[in-house]
Amino acid sequence: MPTLQFKGKTFVQNHHLAVKYHQLVPKKELSLTDKISLHDNLIIQGDNLKALKALLPTYAGRIKCIYIDPPYNTGNENWVYNDNVNSPMIKDWLGKVVDKEDLTKHDKWLCMMMPRLKLLRELLTEDGVIFISIDDNEVHHLKFLMNEIFSEDNFVAELIVIKSKNGIGDKKGFSTNHDYILSYQKSEKTIFQGQELTLDQIEEYDKSDGFGKYKIDGLFRKKGSANKREDRPKMFYPLYYNPITGEVDIISKKNLIEVFPKREDNSDGRWTWGSDTCKENLFRLHAGKNGTIYIKNYLKEDQRKKTKTLLDKPEYLNDRGTIEIKEIFTDKAFDTVKPINLIKALLENSTSGEDIILDSFAGSGTTAHAVLELNKEDGGNRKFILVEQEDYANTITAERVRRVIKGVKTAKNENLKNGLGGTFSYFELGPTIEMESILQGKNLPSYEEFARYIFYTATGEEFNEK
Repeated sequence: MPTLQFKGKTFVQNHHLAVKYHQLVPKKELSLTDKISLHDNLIIQGDNLKALKALLPTYAGRIKCIYIDPPYNTGNENWVYNDNVNSPMIKDWLGKVVDKEDLTKHDKWLCMMMPRLKLLRELLTEDGVIFISIDDNEVHHLKFLMNEIFSEDNFVAELIVIKSKNGIGDKKGFSTNHDYILSYQKSEKTIFQGQELTLDQIEEYDKSDGFGKYKIDGLFRKKGSANKREDRPKMFYPLYYNPITGEVDIISKKNLIEVFPKREDNSDGRWTWGSDTCKENLFRLHAGKNGTIYIKNYLKEDQRKKTKTLLDKPEYLNDRGTIEIKEIFTDKAFDTVKPINLIKALLENSTSGEDIILDSFAGSGTTAHAVLELNKEDGGNRKFILVEQEDYANTITAERVRRVIKGVKTAKNENLKNGLGGTFSYFELGPTIEMESILQGKNLPSYEEFARYIFYTATGEEFNEK
């Protein structure tokens, strides 16, 4: 598999292992709960690399879905490289704004992302999934990096999000009106929920038989790549059909006509299933009068539709995110706010019940808002963890969550007006947990923090105080 090389890679590819564990200090006055707990919805203020490491003792292997919206590295975001990696070259990067003229801006961005992605992968459940918003400044680099960390086999999709109607004239000869969301699973165990069918989609199942309502869902003859007989010889065999009833069988009977899979040029093709699978699923096959064999798609009680890779609904536009934040704060309050329905579409497709969702580039807190709103709609009990290092972690990120929980009286949306309900515990990154300091009686952590650290580093599991 091709790998991506960049300046500083050798110094950062294992940097996540060297990041020290930090204490998580509860802030009762900033929380919205009667009992502060690391098992509540969480908002954590502090550097997200250190915060992710601090979360490992409690949440390693427990996060079902991660959504992040990192800097796109456009040169206009004023982001600063801050990871204190043991390398003279990288130490020289510290504290410097990454702008358009920076010839190492791609290297710095990749050095920033690599250790964070490695920790995020450790936090995911085995059937977990990660979504990353990005634009074409770094999407190609990010995909190579994700292939290396998550494996190319675990690539799920490259979603295209239409972010504006008219676009932005930032490309020579073109007006850009889309971004991307890269999606990777941790393993093959991931199951996507899809979306509930609309009434119109249900009405497409316009036929019925003894097995239920169905619609014709494509040819039984294999199309596309590897559709020749020699590609899968065992999938070339005769079927028999009744031209009046459309009945299909794999055994020759009187009044049944023999048919083989034939390509458009009349050369031998192949069927979609092998003969054993075909025998078990004959009820799913239907023959047209000309002998074309089709597959029936039956409507299930919990039928859902796969999410399209093109996300082009009006409620996914960036303008919608701006309107939503204004409804909460009465002014813009924050630039480039992701719309709630965009995040909800991702969560609806990948989470349910009591799943935990993490956003380590939390910004204005859209992910928490989406989690609370989705819970309200489907009765779920999902939890969120937000990490934000900037000063607005309390005044914007957490304040937005407080307001949507309690209700915004001036809001037009009834759910937002009445409040979505819920709680959250607010934490700040505290001092590091270091044996040398502890033995000297300095920066002593609480018993619970120390126990979490010791137990996790010894066993890889969460400490249970009981």
